[in-house]
Amino acid sequence: MARKVGIYSRISRDDEGDQLGVARQREDCERLADLRSWHAVKVYEDNDVSAFKRKVVRKEFELMLKDLRAGLIDGVIAYDLDRLARQPRDLERLIEIFDDRPRLEFATVTNEVNLGTPDGRTMARVMVAFANKSSHDMARRIKRKHLALAQEGKSSGGPAPYGWRKDDSKRVDPSAAKAIRDAQRDILTGVYIGTIRRWWQEKGLGNPRAGTTRMAHHHVEHILTNPRLVGYRTYHGEILYREDGQPVMGEWEPINTVEEWEAVCQAIAERKQKRPDRPLGRKYLLSGIARCGLCKNKIRGQVNRKWTEGSKASKYSYQCSVVNGGCGKVARVGQPVDKLIARLVLKEQREKAATARSPAEENWPKEQELAGVIADIRQLMEAEKAKQITVSTLLQLLPDKERLRDELKLERSRFHKEQKQREAKGNTADLTEAEFFDLPIERQREIVLHSLSAVIIDPAGRGRRIFDPDLIHPIWRE
Repeated sequence: MARKVGIYSRISRDDEGDQLGVARQREDCERLADLRSWHAVKVYEDNDVSAFKRKVVRKEFELMLKDLRAGLIDGVIAYDLDRLARQPRDLERLIEIFDDRPRLEFATVTNEVNLGTPDGRTMARVMVAFANKSSHDMARRIKRKHLALAQEGKSSGGPAPYGWRKDDSKRVDPSAAKAIRDAQRDILTGVYIGTIRRWWQEKGLGNPRAGTTRMAHHHVEHILTNPRLVGYRTYHGEILYREDGQPVMGEWEPINTVEEWEAVCQAIAERKQKRPDRPLGRKYLLSGIARCGLCKNKIRGQVNRKWTEGSKASKYSYQCSVVNGGCGKVARVGQPVDKLIARLVLKEQREKAATARSPAEENWPKEQELAGVIADIRQLMEAEKAKQITVSTLLQLLPDKERLRDELKLERSRFHKEQKQREAKGNTADLTEAEFFDLPIERQREIVLHSLSAVIIDPAGRGRRIFDPDLIHPIWRE
């Protein structure tokens, strides 16, 4: 009876995705099975999968080991031993199975290695050790090559990031660049990354390499804060700097100015910080802004199921809740309150805009101070290289200079953030009521909070009543 064997094929990289490499291996293995009068019952194929990287799980390899242990196959054929294992621990797992089942078959197309004998196992261990060293050497050479390319401002290859053309990663894709700039402006106006992520998914933006529009939150954040946007070259996620302290510039077209990029990065960083006064994501305009007129507790919006039943439109109300520590005696239909507050806020901002002067464009006043500190750091480094000062002296002087440099860079980022936020938000006084409610809810709330610190809602009494605006009291900021 013919022995039932499995064929294992693997290739580390298949950039084209045509699987031609594993197909050739499979054909040669099938030919060898015929010569041995073995019956190839299953093909285990790991295409475009590394056997050297420790964190990579080869699903088909693991399945093959499982089938060997269970006795579903009586042996393995591979094109070469290094297709099966480039890490000694993977080979030892295979050898353990051959220890437990001495009659298992093993063969490779390129050489004669018998895992069923002590000499064959010793030879296999030596071959895998050399294959492992070869992979280490190659990884080291590739790493050094990528660092050299990064220091020269060149790309390391691979698909173009979102924002640049697929056929030329040095040139900007105008439509993608516009989507990035629009999203960055929205971030500066207070829109959340989650909202931008939803918009992009609906429009199919932001993920040109995948066959789906689904994106993770951190993916969108990386696109909007990528140092490549201003031409900075990075290596392992960190910006590379020249010996003079200036960033290494890439050979591609930038999308943002440094001021715009720093403003967006700072706005996102500040939003991540946990602060007691940080607003939470809200579904309703006045949730947490409105307060009960009796107990002064914050009240929130919630869907009123009685009103919603039998209606396609979702109706909501602002209710003082006992659960949240309130008195539970005040409730008001939400939409009329929202429309009243929007109307009052927009009117107030129009009146202020009529008398206010537009702020003049300013430059950060400490640019020369930062340049001087960077120059001091460079001079200290050059002095140590020229043996004019000792390493001990350098390490005494350097930390204070570096700390001052980092503080000034942070101050510059905050300055640019505030400046770009003013530009992005524009003149809200020109908004109509319809345009106001077309904005994302977080942007609506920010416009309201710019003018109001709270909205007091007084009780309307029992029974059904006509909406009375006199029972709604906006508390204006001074």
